[in-house]
This record gives sequence, C-alpha cells and structure tokens, in this order.
Amino acid sequence: MLPIARWTMRGTPYAIGGVVIATLIPWLFWLGAAITALVTLRRGMAPALPVIVAAALPAGWWWTRGDAIPLASILLVTLMAVVLRSRMRWSEALIAGALVGAGMIQLGIFLPPGGAGPMLEQLRQGSPEIESMLTELTRQGMDTEQLASLLISGITGLIVLLAAVGCLALARSWQAGLYNPGGFREEFHGLRLTVKELAVLVALVVIGMLLGLPGLGMLLWVPLLVGGIALVHGVIGLKGMNGLWLVAFYALLITTWPTILIVLLLAFIDVFADFRGRLASRH
Repeated sequence: MLPIARWTMRGTPYAIGGVVIATLIPWLFWLGAAITALVTLRRGMAPALPVIVAAALPAGWWWTRGDAIPLASILLVTLMAVVLRSRMRWSEALIAGALVGAGMIQLGIFLPPGGAGPMLEQLRQGSPEIESMLTELTRQGMDTEQLASLLISGITGLIVLLAAVGCLALARSWQAGLYNPGGFREEFHGLRLTVKELAVLVALVVIGMLLGLPGLGMLLWVPLLVGGIALVHGVIGLKGMNGLWLVAFYALLITTWPTILIVLLLAFIDVFADFRGRLASRH
C-alpha cells in the first residue's frame, strides 16, 4: 500500500482527494484515517488541518446517519498522531487515545439513535432466551437498558480505539517506508511502558471505579496490550525467528482470551524487567 501513501504525499490536494474518497466509501474509513495520520505525522497538525477537515466532513455525514465509528476513529488517530509527533513516544500516544476514547464512551457517542431501548425490545421479541435473561436481571434490580448501553458503548469504543491504533501503525509504517526505511520496525520493537506510565494507567482505572466512570476501565488496558504485542515482536526480531511465529501469535491473540491475558501480564512484568534490553545485552 506504499504507492497509495506516496501518491497522497505529493501534495495537499492529493491527500484531500484520498481521504474524501476513502471516508465516503462504507468501511473504508480506516484508509482515510491512516492518510490523515500520515499527513499529520509528517507535516504537523496545522499544515495537515485541511486534510483533517476533509476527512471529518464525510465522516460527520456518516455520524448523522447513525454511524459514529468513522468520525471517532479519525479524531482519535489524529490526536495520537499529534502526540506521537511531538513526544516521540508510542506509550504516551496510546494513553492519550485511550483517555479520549473513554470520554467518548461516557458521553454516549457510540449509542445507536434512540439509545439501547429499541435494540433491547427487538432482542426480547426475537429470542425467548434473551427475554428470560433480561427478566431475571430486572428481577435482581439491574437496569437492563443502562447495562446494555454500557455494553454497546464499551464494545464499540474498544473497536474504535483498536482501529485507530491500527491506522496509526499503518501511517507510521508508511512514513518510515517513504522517508526512513526500517524506522518503524525499530520504533515499534522498542515500545515499552515506563513505571510512571503504568502507575498513571492504574491510578486512572481506580479513579474511574471510585467515580463511576466505567469507560476508563474498558479502554485503559489497551496501551498495555499494545506494549505486550510490541514485546512479542521485539523478542521474535531479536531472536531472528521465522515470521510464522507472528502469524501463530496473532491467530491465538484474536481467537483466545487467555492469550490476551498472558500478553497483558508479560507487558506488565516487562515494565520492570525489560526483557528486550536483557536479551539484546546477550547478543
């Protein structure tokens, strides 16, 4: 896909045309978000503003049609690109994206028009099992509509954040491919949270629990997950292992929850142990 990036970086009109076309096409918004991030990473936010606005306008139109995912993804990836460009730390960009994504969840941006009530009613009518389960939850004193709203918002917010992270990674790889070959691989393999950043994540999750802000707990584990993924990439790279190990890793990561928990645990330990630093010192 590097030729696409090369074409869009020929000038602002090319980038604007690329993001408008990509964002207007259903489920191709990620390409528009990646182009927006590439321009922001390369030129900065002020020069990239026409491209950002050009991407946001069709994404905003989709929002009026009930789909907030394109616009939210573009806003998140732009924010993370700005932080990454200025701070040169993936971990800080990820934390910023997770915080804003959590704010979107709390604001109910990802709820369908009319809220979760109409969807719950459709589920009740379509499935006796769900009707029975919802009745039992109501009998236990739970607000099923509020629970459904939180579930819908949380899952959608998580998808948006992961999509934004993927778009940022794609944009960074394009930037490296065009201007700094091999730079993205080195940067991503070295991604590791600091003790202070981990403490900030833990503190924010605790604050979210105390203040009744569940969105924080739903998304603030994502920076740690990405750190764990970078750890696996880094170790495989340092050991010179076959790329099929990465294929197997992602297959397990996508299909099994225990793998996600293991990656999170490894990333947590790596904050203190620095596995890659120890491994590199032996070579």
